[in-house]
Amino acid sequence: MSALFLQPRRFTAEEYLMIERASEYRSEFLDGEIYAMSGASEPHITIVNNLSGEAYSQLKGTRCQGMSHDMKVAAGRGLYTYPDYLIVCGETRYLDVERDVLLNPTVICEVPSPSTQHYDRTLKFDRYKELDTLRDYVLIAQDSPRVEHNVRTKSGDWVQRVLIGLDASLTLTGATVSVSLADLYTRITFPASSQSSL
Repeated sequence: MSALFLQPRRFTAEEYLMIERASEYRSEFLDGEIYAMSGASEPHITIVNNLSGEAYSQLKGTRCQGMSHDMKVAAGRGLYTYPDYLIVCGETRYLDVERDVLLNPTVICEVPSPSTQHYDRTLKFDRYKELDTLRDYVLIAQDSPRVEHNVRTKSGDWVQRVLIGLDASLTLTGATVSVSLADLYTRITFPASSQSSL
């Protein structure tokens, strides 16, 4: 989420949706404030494309489907956001007849930038936890082969596994998808000193 604040006042969720649906650019909504979304870096785009491609072939013929970053997700009435990639299993539930705000994601994946990683890991994750259908929340670093995989247990608690190195594999619990980090990071060149802050 960019720090660019669009208007010096608070909005209702209904006002945000009216503005967003008429807009040519995407923005997110958090507790009455609207934030313009900045463009993605080349590594970000490549990682999301790699993940989407790997997941697509594994989800064919299952009850789950992947969705791109163009689908909004509502977490309560306080957050409307565009995850980088998501998977929904079973029947899709939408906010209204526009069918552009999903209410029941099973898996959400984010590829944070340096400016968004704290938000993605804390406040946004706290809101995502309110989605009772969510089983996996995945944060994928851009500057090193490192993935934080947050899994909801049967008791409702969240457990984090950190995957490091191209030999590791990400296996989602909410959908039948397993992706090696080597495949996830195909065409990515890491900095010489690959010390991720994610």
